[in-house]
Amino acid sequence: MIVAIVTFHLAKPATVADMSATFQSTAPKYQGMAGLLRKNDFVSEDGRRAGGIYVWASRADADRLYTAEWKAFVEGKYVAPPDIEYLASPVMVDNAQGTIVVA
Repeated sequence: MIVAIVTFHLAKPATVADMSATFQSTAPKYQGMAGLLRKNDFVSEDGRRAGGIYVWASRADADRLYTAEWKAFVEGKYVAPPDIEYLASPVMVDNAQGTIVVA
């Protein structure tokens, strides 16, 4: 598994409520996406950073999303280019499902 942390730095602070509305508008785009196991959106406490924490089955799955077109979409939506950090995730505890997933 791969965890991708996508962060964008906002030009002005945003509230959780404002970002929640934006995230809800884009969430359906990610439902059923091949290889995407989980996606959590986030807003920093000071409202200056926002983004998503994605858990992917593989790096190839992640790379299919993070194209130049996707980056342009994100920059247009949030007025900031995304920073993407990739991390290996050899084990995931999923308490909602009651499972432990080993990559």
